[in-house]
Amino acid sequence: MRIVDSADVSSDASIGDGSSIWHLAQVRERAVLGRNCVVGRGAYIGTGVTLGDNCKVQNYALVYEPAELADGVFIGPGVVLTNDTYPRAVNPDGSLKSAHDWEPVGVRIETGASIGARAVCVAPVRIGAWSTVAAGSVVTRDVPDFALVAGVPARRIGWVGRSGRRLEDSGDGVWTCPDTNARYIERDGILLELNNDDE
Repeated sequence: MRIVDSADVSSDASIGDGSSIWHLAQVRERAVLGRNCVVGRGAYIGTGVTLGDNCKVQNYALVYEPAELADGVFIGPGVVLTNDTYPRAVNPDGSLKSAHDWEPVGVRIETGASIGARAVCVAPVRIGAWSTVAAGSVVTRDVPDFALVAGVPARRIGWVGRSGRRLEDSGDGVWTCPDTNARYIERDGILLELNNDDE
């Protein structure tokens, strides 16, 4: 485990073996980071946020509680995971809002998914396993497994495989990864991995 001197890591946070936390990053109370995670310069990991093993949170990303990241999640530079559906600085009577005046909602990111630089995920949303959110996108609804989404608001523009490469249409609802030759089948807007035995 490596934590540089300028990082602010709560003594109540749990940091897994092999993880690195870089300059000016902040990891709050009760945050849990798995093994071999990397938290980049100036990144923020909120109170009680959980990261699985082998996650990367790049420079200046903001991961607000109660976000949950599964294993192998990539968070690009400047990404924001929000946590307030109806944000206000004040209550209707004009008084300053406190932690007791709203209920945080989180972003759930499944195994192997990637969120591109400067993207914003507006909670509550689920980002599916092995999906990719293009840089600069604003995600306002759930993203299916293996989906490639882009835009404001983000919409599915294709499919990606585990390698992250865009899948090629092989016809009859079958999609193929140009890197690994892995095959997938699309059924009712859902992409499923095919085993070598599957026809």
